[in-house]
Amino acid sequence: MKWTDRARALLLAGLLLGLTGPLGTPAAGVPAAGARHPARTAADPAEGPDPLDFAVVVDQSKSLDDKDLARETEAAALLSQGEISERSRATIIGFGSSEKPGQSPVNEVCPLTVADAAGRERLSTCVQQLAHRDRTGPGTDFPAAVRQAVTRLTEGGTRTPAVPKVVFLLTDGRLDVADSPEYGTDPDIRQANGARRLTEELARARAAGVQIWPLGFGGEIDRSALTAMAEGGYRGACSDVPGSVPRMRVVGTSAEIDKALQETFAAARCARIAQGTVGKPPADLSVTIPPIATDGSLTVAKHDPKVRVTYYDPAGRKVPVQGEFDGSTFEVSGQDGPVEALRVKDPLPGRWRVHIEAPEGHGDREVAVRAIWQGRLRSDVTLDPASPRAGEKVTVQVRMQTRRGVVITDPGQLAGLTASAEVAGAGFRPFTFKLADDGRAPDAKAGDVRFTGTFTVPAGATGDLELVTRMAAPGITSDRRPVHARSGPDVPKVTAGLVVERVTVHPGGTVDGTLDVTNNDSVPHTLRFALQDQAPGTELTVAPTPVTAPAGGSTHIPFTVRLAPGTPLGELGGKVAVVDGGDGDTVLDTAFLDVLVVAPPTWWDRWWKAVTGGAAVVLVLAVLTAIRLVARRRRRDLTGVTLELRDDGRSLYTLTVRRGQSEGGTFAFAVDEPYGGAPTLRGVRGSAASAAHALRRTGSGELLLRPRGGSQVPVRVGEPIGLGEHELVVGGGRTPSPRSRDLPWSRRSGPAADTGTGGRRTRGRDGRGRDTGRGTAPGTGPDTGPATGPTGGSDPYDGNF
Repeated sequence: MKWTDRARALLLAGLLLGLTGPLGTPAAGVPAAGARHPARTAADPAEGPDPLDFAVVVDQSKSLDDKDLARETEAAALLSQGEISERSRATIIGFGSSEKPGQSPVNEVCPLTVADAAGRERLSTCVQQLAHRDRTGPGTDFPAAVRQAVTRLTEGGTRTPAVPKVVFLLTDGRLDVADSPEYGTDPDIRQANGARRLTEELARARAAGVQIWPLGFGGEIDRSALTAMAEGGYRGACSDVPGSVPRMRVVGTSAEIDKALQETFAAARCARIAQGTVGKPPADLSVTIPPIATDGSLTVAKHDPKVRVTYYDPAGRKVPVQGEFDGSTFEVSGQDGPVEALRVKDPLPGRWRVHIEAPEGHGDREVAVRAIWQGRLRSDVTLDPASPRAGEKVTVQVRMQTRRGVVITDPGQLAGLTASAEVAGAGFRPFTFKLADDGRAPDAKAGDVRFTGTFTVPAGATGDLELVTRMAAPGITSDRRPVHARSGPDVPKVTAGLVVERVTVHPGGTVDGTLDVTNNDSVPHTLRFALQDQAPGTELTVAPTPVTAPAGGSTHIPFTVRLAPGTPLGELGGKVAVVDGGDGDTVLDTAFLDVLVVAPPTWWDRWWKAVTGGAAVVLVLAVLTAIRLVARRRRRDLTGVTLELRDDGRSLYTLTVRRGQSEGGTFAFAVDEPYGGAPTLRGVRGSAASAAHALRRTGSGELLLRPRGGSQVPVRVGEPIGLGEHELVVGGGRTPSPRSRDLPWSRRSGPAADTGTGGRRTRGRDGRGRDTGRGTAPGTGPDTGPATGPTGGSDPYDGNF
C-alpha cells in the first residue's frame, strides 16, 4: 500500500475512533451504561465535588531520558488516580513531533474516560503506554499537543451544567518543529510557522473555555513560551481565590514534577494538597486530613506495583478499599500499578496511617503519600425578615457546615474565604452582594464564622426570590443550594419574631425560646414551629405546636425545643422556623439553634465541691480536737513533779515523776517502810494502783491527792499535807526538755543508770522506824540501785507502773 493510501486509511480510522470512542466506550459526553451517575437537576446540586474535564499532555521528545519519562508517567497517573469527583473525565496524551512516515506528533494513550471506579482502573493501565514513544518523532510540537487536547475536551457538545476544561502540559524543553514537514520546507520557516500555529491553537482554547497550565522541568525551558501558553488559553478560574487562574511553573528536575503537578492540579480545581511522609517498605506513612474536608483522595506513589498498601483511619481502624464504613465511602484504584489512590467521601478528620509492604527485592524505593482534598460546605442561611417587602432592607446571615453536620466554628479553617450571595427573582435583574465576618455592621461579631450582608429588595419585585450563596477559599467551595423566599405584601398580615436561648445542654435536655406574634388580620392565624437543616442523627421536638395568633393583636408565646436522649455531642446546628399554615406555609421568621450539647455531669461533677468542702471541715475539726486533746494532756501531765516525804519537817525521800508515769494525769505511788530501813516512795501501776496513793492534775491545772482508801483533797505546791504518819510536799512540775529526758524508768543499765523513779534518801532510820541520825549514802540503802544525777539515792520502784 502506498503511503498516501495508508495515510488516508489511518486518518479515516482516527476519525471513526474519535467519533465513536474506544471499543466498548460510548462517545465522549454520553454516560456509559451502568455508570454511577445519579439523576440530578440544576435545582438540585450534586452532593459531591464539582466535576472537571482534564487532559494530561506529556512530552515524549528525545531530550528526555527513560527515567524522566517514567517520572512524567507517574505524575500523570497521580492526577488521574487522585481525582476526587467520580463525575470528572480525563484523557492522557503523549506528544513529540512528526518528521517521517509512520510518526505522529501526538500519542493519545488514554481517551476521555469518566473517572469513576472502573474508569480510574482503566486510566491506571493505559497511562503506562506513555513509556512507548516509537509512535512519535523526537521534536516538540506544542501546537499539535494543544490542538489534540482541546479537541478531546470539547467534542461531544457542552456538558450540563458546564464543566471546567483544563489542560496540564508537561515538558522539559521548547518548541521544536524544525524537522516537521507539515510546517514548511525550511527549518527557520517551520519554527516561525510553529510559533504562529501555537498562537492560533491557544486562541482556539480560549474561545472554547479551555485553561492551559504548563509545567516545565530542567534547564532548557523556554519560560516565555510557557507563560504565553498559560496566558493564551482561557483565563477563567474555579473561584476568586488567588492562585486559581492558570499560570506556568518550572521545577529543577523531573524528580520534582509529581509533587509540583499535584499542587498545580489542586490549584486548578480549587482543592488542597496535604503532604504526607515518605519511607521504604515496610513502613507506616501518615498524612493529615483537616476537619473541613468533605471529599478527598489519598495518593500513594509506589513506583513498584508489587508494593501493597493498607489504610487506617484516625481512630486506628482498618478501612475497606470499597464500600461504606462509619459514615464514609471508600473506593480504591491503581492497586496493580505504580500509583494507587483511595478516594474517600466524608473522611474522618485527623491523621491517617498508610501501611506499606513489599516482597523481597521490591522495597528499595521510597514511597510517598499525599492527600488531595476539598471541603464542599453546606450553607445554612437565614433572612431577616423572612418574607421581605419590595423596597425593604434584608439582612442575610450564613454559617457553614460539612455534610456530616459539623458546624464550622473555627475561623482558622476558613482563612482566606470570600463570600457573596446572588439574588434573583421576578420583576428585576439578578444582582450580587458581599458577605463578611469582620465585626462591622451588619455583622455582629468578627470571627464567629457567621457571614452577614444586606440587600434591598428591588421595587419591581413581584413574587418569589431566590438567593444563592457562594463561598470560596483554598480547598473550599459551597454547595450553592438556593434559598427561596417570597416578597410579602406592603402590610404583612402576620409578623413574628423568634428568639432562642444560646445555651449549653445535655442530651435529653431542653432549650427555651419565645415567639412574639402580631396578627394584623381580621381572623386568627394558626402557626406551627418547624425544624430545618438538622444534622444527621439529631432528634428534636418543639412544643407547643401549633399555636394560634389571635386576630388584631399581639401575642407572646414561650416554646421549648426538646433534645432526644441520643442527640450527638457538639454544636447542635440547624434552626427553628415559624410557619403560617393559613398562608401557604409562609415562613414568618427563623432563628439559629446556637446550642452546644455536652455530656451530662457525673456524680463527682455535681458533688465534688460539697464533698471536698465537707472533708475540709472534718479535717479542720479533727485537727482542732487533736490540738485540744494534746493541750489538755499537756496541762494534766505530771512529768517533773516531785514528791518529798517528810517526818517532822525532815526530808526522808524525794521522788520525781518522769515522762510516761502519769498517764491520764494521775500518778499512783506507795510508801514503803522496810524493817530496819528508812521509808521510801515507789511508783505503782496496774491493778495495785487502785489501792495506792494517787496524785492527779485536773484540766485546769489543780493538783489533787487521794490518799490510799481516802477522799481526794487539794494540794498546794510547796505546802506539806498529811500522808499517814508522814507529810508529803509536792513541788516542781516543769516538763523536761528532750535533751534531758530520762531513760525509761524500768531500765537498769549500769552505774550511770537510774532505777526509774528518781528518788533519793536523806536520813536513815533504825529497825523501829526511828531516825538514826545518819544520812544514807546514795546507792547503799536496801533495794537500791546506783545514784543518779544530783538526786542520788535509789528508786525501789519495781518497773510495773
